[in-house]
Amino acid sequence: MKGMTDLFGPDSWLATTDLKIMTGPVLIVLILSMMILPLPTFILDLLFTFNIALAIMVLMVSMLTEKPLDFSAFPSVLLFTTLLRLSLNVASTRVILMEGHTGPDAAGKVIEAFGEFLVGGNFAVGLALFLILVTINFMVITKGAGRIAEVGARFTLDSMPGKQMAIDADLNAGLIGEPQARQRRKEVAQEADFFGSMDGASKFVRGDAVAGLVIMGVCIIGGLAIGILQHGMAFSDAAHTYTMLTIGDGLVAQIPGLVISIAAGVTVSRVNTEQDVGQQMMGQLFSRPRVLMMTAGVMGLLGLVPGMPNLVFLLLTGLLAGLGWWFSKQEDLAPEGSPAQTLLPKSAAQSSEASWDDVQLVDTLSLRVGHRLIQLVDARQQGELITRIKSLRKKFAQDMGFLPPVVHVRDKLELAANTYIISLKGVEIGRGEVFPGKWLAINPGKVTHELEGTAAVDPAFGLPAIWIEPNLREHGQIYGYTVVDASTVTATHLNHLLHQHAKDMLGRGEVQKLLDKLGPDSKGLVDEVVPKLVSLTVLQRVLQNLLEENVSIRDMRTILDALAEHGGVQQPPDVQELTAAVRVALGRSIVNQLFGNKTELKVIGLDFNLEQVLMQAVGNGGALEPSLADNLMQQTTLTLKRQENSSEPPVLVVPNKLRPVLSRFLRRRLRQLTVIALSEIPDDRTLRMTNVIGGKPK
Repeated sequence: MKGMTDLFGPDSWLATTDLKIMTGPVLIVLILSMMILPLPTFILDLLFTFNIALAIMVLMVSMLTEKPLDFSAFPSVLLFTTLLRLSLNVASTRVILMEGHTGPDAAGKVIEAFGEFLVGGNFAVGLALFLILVTINFMVITKGAGRIAEVGARFTLDSMPGKQMAIDADLNAGLIGEPQARQRRKEVAQEADFFGSMDGASKFVRGDAVAGLVIMGVCIIGGLAIGILQHGMAFSDAAHTYTMLTIGDGLVAQIPGLVISIAAGVTVSRVNTEQDVGQQMMGQLFSRPRVLMMTAGVMGLLGLVPGMPNLVFLLLTGLLAGLGWWFSKQEDLAPEGSPAQTLLPKSAAQSSEASWDDVQLVDTLSLRVGHRLIQLVDARQQGELITRIKSLRKKFAQDMGFLPPVVHVRDKLELAANTYIISLKGVEIGRGEVFPGKWLAINPGKVTHELEGTAAVDPAFGLPAIWIEPNLREHGQIYGYTVVDASTVTATHLNHLLHQHAKDMLGRGEVQKLLDKLGPDSKGLVDEVVPKLVSLTVLQRVLQNLLEENVSIRDMRTILDALAEHGGVQQPPDVQELTAAVRVALGRSIVNQLFGNKTELKVIGLDFNLEQVLMQAVGNGGALEPSLADNLMQQTTLTLKRQENSSEPPVLVVPNKLRPVLSRFLRRRLRQLTVIALSEIPDDRTLRMTNVIGGKPK
């Protein structure tokens, strides 16, 4: 007795072992044993009835789950149900061939009911019904589900790098924490595993339909031979008996198979989890009280149909209803957050009240790519674009004097496959199309030979270009093209847009960080200027004016010195006048950025008469007459072309009073033109007017 107590007591091995772990192996052993060992007809009836109930339960679960991972064990369930049907077919075929001569109930009441009652005892009708069910299952439902799984697997695998990059971007931006990022990465991997599993699992159902046809032929032909040759039955009697038994056997197997196929068509499931298959099946299939109750109701109605084995159906109905009631009580008693609660879908939790966690802020700077461009930003596929973006952000910070925002890179399936979009504060500022694996040959205007390829336009500067194959790269360089790969095209476009929209990326936070970076040595200067002489907002606007004309703000000490000198002259301070004063202080830096170390500056000038007209127009209110504005734009365009043809910088030098007006007016259409004031040129540099607007070049 003590040994028995030790074995079955509350602290025994059997009591502490999770029986769910043994579910999978036990089921496999039972299914295999049915293929080998003969089964009594009552057991066959019970197993066929259980097979029908299991198919209905799977269908109910697949229709009630709210997301794919709620029923991740489905492919494994599909395998087990297919093996169960095949094992029952083997067991029933053995009984039909051995005992079929004894009468229509030789293989049990369930097969007899399906063969006699459902088709009215007409084996021709039964045969037609069986073939129709097999055709529907094989050609329609299973084939469609398999195709969906195949396409879903391909697109899911293609989008995985983009989804993982989106998770990394959200993590780097601080929108999610490390545990959330880890969970989201796990779900992405599980989703990909699911589609791959479903693609293979759909082949089980198709194979089951083919096996059903083969088993049907074996039963009919083998039954006729055994009945006539071994048992001396007449041909008509043998044909009717064995055909009806075979049709009943086929229908009782194919109807659940059809139900399972429908469930496969509407379910997204089976991914790798931390549970084995047995735990998944027990935890997800038998722990939903609503499913058990609904299945019990359906089985109860079937058990009340005349001609059905009422005892078996009603017995299973009571069992399912009891399990459903028991699981319902367990769910009510389980504390919030316990495993019993987490096994069930929580629609109430999913439809909770909105909170600030639901607010998604706009990314300051983002890059969205089509699915064929994911390889450019995926390091595992030797994508170099992320590295290039990091480098150009660092180069921009070194050149312009502040750090641009992080570029959030994500895939966007709505985009064309080779298209990318660059957005600033949620608004698109640039779009392009690139082709990984090809090279863009950009025509700078002096090529000696045409290349074969796809005509395009350089997205950064609008130059004509051609997408060529890699083997033409050297030819393009020889012919005078500028040849770059897809990553370089995208990075160059992004870099161009960063400089073009630098003003919009400089916020109050960046300005404060610039002041903090000056350190304790400049604290007195900072305190004198901000906020005593100028506010942080005025300083931000001055810096934005400089960035708008591509002037670096690295020399913050010089900028603050100029503001300290001129900031208190006028109250409230005039931003344009302060900008002009700061530009004069930064004159050497501006000129060096445009001309390098050259002592002679070859620039564009204004004709004396035109200069006087413009000075008078500015003095009268700053607005140019339409005719004067059109004439000025046309002459500037022609002069700018002459300046570029002579390979000189496109720089226009004007009097201080004209510089702000002409810069705003001309740069709207001629962004490559730089307008500087005479006072911004250092004394050690000399000017030479190589081209004159409104007159002949000197």
